[in-house]
Amino acid sequence: MADVKALRKKIEDSGMSISFVARKMGMTRESFYNRMNKPDFRASEIVALTNILRLTKKERDDIFFN
Repeated sequence: MADVKALRKKIEDSGMSISFVARKMGMTRESFYNRMNKPDFRASEIVALTNILRLTKKERDDIFFN
């Protein structure tokens, strides 16, 4: 399960909104919120978020593979 608090913090720190990140991922804001409420992200979503948020490997691992 993903560390949703850390993910939200990273989005906030990036200066991007959740709506913007969701759009970049090709989903609605509501779909992204639903995904965060059941934090079982698909591999393709992890890759997309890593690229959008420019996560380091350590940040990615800490958030999604803790």
